[in-house]
Amino acid sequence: MSRPVFAFAANDISALARALRGQLAACDHLPSHLEMLNMLARASGHRNFQHFRALAEGGPAEPAPVPAADPVDLKRVDRVAGLFDPQGRLTRWPGKESWRRLCLWTLWSTLPAGETLTEREINDRLNARHLFADHALLRREMADRGMVWRTADGRAYRRIEQRPPAEAVAVLRRLALRHTAPVPQTANRGTLAPL
Repeated sequence: MSRPVFAFAANDISALARALRGQLAACDHLPSHLEMLNMLARASGHRNFQHFRALAEGGPAEPAPVPAADPVDLKRVDRVAGLFDPQGRLTRWPGKESWRRLCLWTLWSTLPAGETLTEREINDRLNARHLFADHALLRREMADRGMVWRTADGRAYRRIEQRPPAEAVAVLRRLALRHTAPVPQTANRGTLAPL
């Protein structure tokens, strides 16, 4: 029995690449063949590979669903938020790429919009927001990922205005809730409990 062949096309290769990259970044393992088929199908606007296959085989023509916003992995959001101390400082540089990205977005959000900073000023701001003493790593990562612009000599930096991914926004909200949530009190003394 021969294997059926299905033609695959995308109207916008840039959108396809962006959607596929987002799904691959969220995956913490090498995707299986079926997972890759599902990722490709979702990136092109289908629910999954079964949906793509049904339409390719002449199934009922239904409009492709609008691709959803970036998926939010709440476990990852909780774990990344846990890398920040109660004062909102990053305690360590994570090993996972997907966690690093979210940490960088959190640091990016603390930089002033529309303001050019000297190297010393951006270093001071980053040092105030992390505890592992490697502002050069953070500065370089943000520049390499297109989050900040810098001059060729590295003397001036400016935050590049863009919309953070949905998971980064979720991490920012989670960290903001820490500062607005009421602090619990102990029953016997009425003193503040440690966070």
